[in-house]
Amino acid sequence: MFADIDVSKPNIARVYDALLGGKDNFAADREFVAKILQQAPRAPLWAKGNRAFLRRVVRHLVGDVGISQFLDIGSGLPTQGNVSEVAHDLDPTVHVVHVDNDPVVFTHSKALLADARTTEIVLADVRDPAGILADPGVRALIDFDRPVGLLLFAILHHIEDHENPGWIATQLRDAMPPGSYLAISSFRMPGPEAAELRAATIEGERLLAGHLGSGRWREDEEILAWFGDWELLEPGLVSMPDWRPPIRGRVRHDEVYHSSLCGLARKKALLPELVRQV
Repeated sequence: MFADIDVSKPNIARVYDALLGGKDNFAADREFVAKILQQAPRAPLWAKGNRAFLRRVVRHLVGDVGISQFLDIGSGLPTQGNVSEVAHDLDPTVHVVHVDNDPVVFTHSKALLADARTTEIVLADVRDPAGILADPGVRALIDFDRPVGLLLFAILHHIEDHENPGWIATQLRDAMPPGSYLAISSFRMPGPEAAELRAATIEGERLLAGHLGSGRWREDEEILAWFGDWELLEPGLVSMPDWRPPIRGRVRHDEVYHSSLCGLARKKALLPELVRQV
């Protein structure tokens, strides 16, 4: 099954799976996680915090808002608590298209996300938003005349500056109909007030670049710009534990969370006078 896949080098999706305690990873991935833990022993907290943010977002959009279709780009391996699992616990009819550029992710997802009526996995790259939007698998399940939940969890921080993550986010946002929602989580560069943490983060960025080929911690303003002119919902752009924690007043903070930001935004509907002009 993995004949054409190089398992001797760590891979983003498999490393993330290993941080979550999953089993869909190889020795090279686990060895790289060991290096991460030497420098950042609380890194698994970040992976689990990101997955918890994913679950809260999907539950809110399905249960409270009524979103019935999701485009999950950079989905990674379908470990416990993936978008399909969370959404279908609330509504088995929700359509979910997972998108990833990793053949291992594609193979595993094809085997585990087997209901073609509601779920699809597409092998494509976020760097090619037009290709994703035109993919037959996407078009078969996503109706772009109705609101979409566009999910970019922990993916844009793997896009290098010259690959223009802002342009990618714009292309995807512009393709979404009014009433759609956009969720983003991303590595965040600590501010100058946290000089020691900022220095450690820069070293971590070098580690990722040297072994996984990508991984950028970005300033708050750049991450905020990825939402464009969409309405950023409360509580805004915050660390993952601060985004609508399940138990108010009992947020657990850790310095690892200061190196990430997340948020959820809504694309406003067209004003009636503009609709009449179209």
